[in-house]
Amino acid sequence: MYNPKSLKAEEFIDHDEILESLKYADENKSNVKVIDEILKKARESKGLDHREASVLLACDIPEKNEEIFKLANEIKLEYYGNRIVLFAPLYLSNYCINGCTYCPYHAKNRTIPRIKLTQEQIRNEVIALQDMGHKRLALETGEDPIHNPIEYVLESIDTIYSIKHRNGAIRRVNVNIAATTVENYQKLHEAGIGTYILFQETYHKESYEQLHPSGPKSDYAYHTEAMDRAMQGGIDDVGLGVLFGLDKFRYEFAGILMHAEHLEAVHGVGPHTISVPRICPADDIDVKEFSNAIDDDTFAKIVACIRIAVPYTGMIISTRESQKVRERVLHLGVSQISGGSRTSVGGYTEEVRPDDTTQFEVSDTRTLDEVIKWLMEMDYVPSFCTACYREGRTGDRFMALCKAKQIQNCCLPNALMTLEEYLVDYASPATREVGEKIIVDNFKDIPNQKVLEIVKERLELIKNGGERDFRF
Repeated sequence: MYNPKSLKAEEFIDHDEILESLKYADENKSNVKVIDEILKKARESKGLDHREASVLLACDIPEKNEEIFKLANEIKLEYYGNRIVLFAPLYLSNYCINGCTYCPYHAKNRTIPRIKLTQEQIRNEVIALQDMGHKRLALETGEDPIHNPIEYVLESIDTIYSIKHRNGAIRRVNVNIAATTVENYQKLHEAGIGTYILFQETYHKESYEQLHPSGPKSDYAYHTEAMDRAMQGGIDDVGLGVLFGLDKFRYEFAGILMHAEHLEAVHGVGPHTISVPRICPADDIDVKEFSNAIDDDTFAKIVACIRIAVPYTGMIISTRESQKVRERVLHLGVSQISGGSRTSVGGYTEEVRPDDTTQFEVSDTRTLDEVIKWLMEMDYVPSFCTACYREGRTGDRFMALCKAKQIQNCCLPNALMTLEEYLVDYASPATREVGEKIIVDNFKDIPNQKVLEIVKERLELIKNGGERDFRF
């Protein structure tokens, strides 16, 4: 029986409730009155529940779909402005004991070389990332208690935070590792991580068990309940995600929104981020085996409807997607993207992009500098800000500010200052020229004159005084 306040996976992700919601959506996908009522509620920017949002996703009226896309863009700008946060994944190890049928790291894959970085190799990877200009990493590793125990992850986090190279520093490490215990989540919290990220892969239990035939990850309930244990362990910010294409996209869409509703109901704070990866080619993985793969139009609508349903949540898209697709969904709700990514273990220290240990194929292979210039040419402000994590604006404190639409008072000034750091320390001349203009153009969006004057003073200190890491 559906109960968003339950701590049992099959009660807060209730199969029958999802089927009933999808049935309701089918019955009303052409019902203008119902759709208009949902859109009216959505325009209040307080979000939608999984059933209402499912109606919008199913809507087959062209002019109403245009309204949905337009509203998604408006809500994104209202909450997050024109800022886009940049990050990079850092793969530590591809040793894994799980049998996931969609991932090349699965235990039975004998063609992929198994690599685990030493602390010195991690140091070299981090320096390479710092020399690109990155300040925020997403740490990734396979599940293997012998090769990748929690102690290895914690030691790696300490190494990453300790490295200061020239003007470079990784200011926040987000962590994407396998579901674990409350005790281990406490250790990650004490290590100073930012967001704990874990993709559900699929919310359809029967499909989940078929796709995960062996290994610890095969336990659907333990995996699905991980975010509750993470929050019990003191981690304020958690990030959800599904791998679209494993099961029917409408089922996954309803499931991830129900998970968000569950976190709100139990912990008073929803997901800090939602990621929207799609199944894509990799070693030993043929996407043709996955009949639920979705096209670009469907993908765009999913992004738009998630943005409308959970307006406060950051949305992440990776370099799995092409430049064309990323450009499209930036306008529909995405607020964080990776840039210059390498999805292989040890890939950042290789001059030629390696592909023998990649978890998935990278579609957008541009450099970070090229990505930043591209964003600014579309009038976005690339941001390397990590201030909220380090100022204690996490969990319910962040959400309270975000839902009140006050977080921008901090975010834009911080974004401009971190962008200036990038322009001075790492940018090509062409990118710096575009960036300096973008910074000045965005002064008009800082309404508080006192704050604006402080920002201008600090920008000057960054450019000519050699100072770094200012934040509001």
